[in-house]
Amino acid sequence: MRNPITVLKSLSGKSETYEYERLYRNLYNPELYLLAYKNIAASEGSMTKGTDGKTIDDMSMGRIQAIIASLKDHSYQPNPAKRTYIAKKNSTKKRPLGIPSTDDKLVQEIVRMILESIYESSFSQNSHGFMPGRSCHTALKQIKNTFTGINWFVEGDIKACFDSFNHQVLIEILRRRIKDEYFISLMWKFLKAGYMEQWEYNKTYSGIPQGSGFSPILANIYLNELDVFMEKYKKLFDVGTARKRIANPKYTKARDEYHDSRGAYGKVWGGLDDGAKKIAVADMSRARQKMQTITYFKPMDKAFKRIQYCRYADDFLIGIIGSMADAGKVKDDIKEFLVGKLKLEMSEEKTKITHSKDKARFLSYDITVSKDNNTKRDKTGRTRRYSTGRIKLYVPREKWEGKLKEYQTFKVKTGISGKEKWLPIHRGKLINNTDVKIVSTYNAEIRGLYNYYCMANNATVLSNFYYIMEYSMYKTFAAKYKISMPQAITKFSKDGDFVVNYPVKNGTRQCIFYNNGFRKKEFPMRYQMDALPQYKRYDRPNTLAGRLKSGICELCGIKTEDIRMHHVRKLADLTENTAWELCMLKKRRKSLAVCADCNNIIHSDLG
Repeated sequence: MRNPITVLKSLSGKSETYEYERLYRNLYNPELYLLAYKNIAASEGSMTKGTDGKTIDDMSMGRIQAIIASLKDHSYQPNPAKRTYIAKKNSTKKRPLGIPSTDDKLVQEIVRMILESIYESSFSQNSHGFMPGRSCHTALKQIKNTFTGINWFVEGDIKACFDSFNHQVLIEILRRRIKDEYFISLMWKFLKAGYMEQWEYNKTYSGIPQGSGFSPILANIYLNELDVFMEKYKKLFDVGTARKRIANPKYTKARDEYHDSRGAYGKVWGGLDDGAKKIAVADMSRARQKMQTITYFKPMDKAFKRIQYCRYADDFLIGIIGSMADAGKVKDDIKEFLVGKLKLEMSEEKTKITHSKDKARFLSYDITVSKDNNTKRDKTGRTRRYSTGRIKLYVPREKWEGKLKEYQTFKVKTGISGKEKWLPIHRGKLINNTDVKIVSTYNAEIRGLYNYYCMANNATVLSNFYYIMEYSMYKTFAAKYKISMPQAITKFSKDGDFVVNYPVKNGTRQCIFYNNGFRKKEFPMRYQMDALPQYKRYDRPNTLAGRLKSGICELCGIKTEDIRMHHVRKLADLTENTAWELCMLKKRRKSLAVCADCNNIIHSDLG
C-alpha cells in the first residue's frame, strides 16, 4: 500500500480548477487508518464511548479491515453521534457537541486529511480558524497590520453557524472539485447520520456536529465562500490610490496661532523675568497641544475608500475607511449574501457597527484605533505623530475578572463607604494536592491568560490578576499546613521566589511560582507560513502502527497476527495489582500491544 504521506501530497498542490475523480479508493488503504489511529489516539476524547459503546481500546488490524470491507461493499453506515452539552464561556447557555463512535472517528479523520490536502492551499489569507500555522494571534496580527486608519468596524457573527450549514449547499461546494460520487455519497451519510440524545434518535436536517473530526475543515470549506465574496467585494469597494492631501484649514489656523505665539514671545524673551517666562512657555505649550489635536489633512476624503476583512471560524471583523452609510451598506450586503447564497443568518444582536474611536470586540480582545497625538522625530528631524490611526489591542477587564471568579480566588468585602474590596482567599479544592501540583496549577492558569493576552497594549493590567492569584496561593499553602500566610511565604521563599521541591528519579527538582512579569509582546509565537504544514505533523514515526503490526505481544512475548491495542485514559488510574498494569507503568505508556489471550485476561481483570 502507498505511504499515506505520499497519498496526501499527491492530492495537494493542484490548481483550484482541478477535479478529483478517484478519492474514495483511498479509504481502502490500511496505512491511512494507522495514521488516523495515531492522530486520534493522542486526543483526550479517544477513550470516550460513542453510541456503539466502543472506544479506541481493542484497536486491531482486524477491526480496520472490517471497516475497509464495509466501505468496499458500500454497506458502511456511520453511527448516530452521542449528543452532549458543554457550557459556553461567560454564558448560561450550553453548546451541543456530537461524539462519534471510534470507528467513525477513524473514517472521519481520513476524510479530514483528504479534504485538508485538497482545500488548504486555496483558503483565503484572511481566514485564521482551524488551520495549521494560523491562530487567534495571527488574526489579531493581520488586524494590527492592515486596519490602520479605519473609521468604522463591523463586528460580524453568524447565528448558530455550525448548526445551520445547509447540507445541499455544502455538497454543491464539494462537487465543484470532487467528481467522485462514492465519496460524495459517504459525505451524505455522515451529514444525515443523526444523533442520540437521552437514548432517543434524532434526524439531522442541517448543520455539522461540533465534535466530529472533520467539522472544522467542512466549516472552512463552507465559509471560504464568504472569504471569496469579500475579496471580490473589496475590489469593487476600494476607491482611489491614496488619500488626497488637502490641507485642513483648522490645522492651518492652529499652526499659525502657535507660530505667532512663538514669534511674539521670542521678540521679548530677553526682557521677561522667570515668572513671565513660565507663563509664556505654558501659552506656547497650549497652542502646540491644540495644533496637535487636529489632523494635518482633512480626515474625510470621499474619493478614497478602503475595506479590510478578517475571519476566525464564524466570527469576522471588517474595517472601513469611509462613512457610516458605507459601513451600513457593507453590513446589509454581507447579510444578503449569507442568506441568499449560504442559507445562513447573521446574529442581529452580535453584529454591530462601531466607530473606530470606540472599542470593537473580536476574539475576546477590545480593538480600537489610536487617537494618540504624541510625536517623535524621524530621521530628518521632523516631528511626526506615529501612533495616530494605528490599531491598539486591549485586555477587557471582565475577562481577567471572570477568570478570578471562575477559579474562586477571592471574596468581596464592602467597606463603610460602600466601595467593594477584593480579598484573596484559599482554594479548598487544591488543599489536598501535592505542593508542586498546587504551584503548577496556579502557574498554568496565570501563563494561560497571559499567553493569550500578551499582544495587548495594556498587557501589564494582568498584574492585578496576578496579585489575587499570588495571595490566593499563599493562603492555600497556609490552609494546607495550618500556618499563617506570612509563615507559608517564609517556609517556601528562596532568593525572592516562592519555590517548592518535588522528587524525581535522580533526586529533586524545583517548581518556581511564576515571576516573569506581563510585558507586551509584538507576536507571541513563532509564525512561519508553510504551504503544507500538516505533513510536518503527520510525517513522524508512527510507533502505534509499528507496535500493532509487529505481531509481538508486549505482555507475554509470543508472536501472533492478532495483536490488540489496550488503552487506558491515564496512567494515574493504574494500580500495581496486575501484571499488565505493572508493565504499562514500567513502560510509562497509556497503550499496550497484546495478543488475544492477554487481552481477554486484561478485560476479565477490569470486570
